[in-house]
Amino acid sequence: MQRLHVPSEPARTSQLNAVYPLIAVVAAYLLGSLSFAVIVSRVMGLSDPRSYGSKNPGATNVLRSGSKAAAIVTLLLDAAKGWLPVFLVRTVGQNFGLGEGTVALVGLAAFAGHLWPVFFGFKGGKGVATALGVLLGISGWLALATVVTFVIIVAFFRWVSFASLIAAAFAPFFYVLTGGVLWEMDPGIALAIALMAGLLAWRHSANIGRLIKGTEPKLGARKKP
Repeated sequence: MQRLHVPSEPARTSQLNAVYPLIAVVAAYLLGSLSFAVIVSRVMGLSDPRSYGSKNPGATNVLRSGSKAAAIVTLLLDAAKGWLPVFLVRTVGQNFGLGEGTVALVGLAAFAGHLWPVFFGFKGGKGVATALGVLLGISGWLALATVVTFVIIVAFFRWVSFASLIAAAFAPFFYVLTGGVLWEMDPGIALAIALMAGLLAWRHSANIGRLIKGTEPKLGARKKP
């Protein structure tokens, strides 16, 4: 009678350690796929943000509905879905052998979920708030430096899109240059931040075109009739 091969305890542990990162990445992507601009608008009885303005499912476009409360809630939830996976891997994930490589992957997965949400036909937003949430999960100091950069650029130029692009471009440099001082720099996380910055710039291609033409609306400016 042939005996069944039962994996040893170390072998089972090794197999599970290989599965845990995959589970974490898939869960992060699914969380990122929750388009809170659409969900919050539906709950609050507002029009679908994909049907007016820039048609972008994000907090800025939700603000065009006239509801500041809906825009703020959308902004916070979009940031939270980027922060939560990174936070969980950094804390609970250590019990399952998840390290900085998984931190980079779940942050990127949550961001990708916002850009290409599986629950909303893979048509998502630009990812500014979600990217900020990921940075907050990596380091509060990194998120603060990025936000300060954004605020300074907005104060000087009044272009929100331009400020978002500059802040995103500076984020990987902040992470690398300050590595070893405020945090331990990990190459995988640095690459993930750089990829998010690149994807964010790509999603702002229409804004970049208007900035070059000088037709991008400034913060607080009224549209011409």
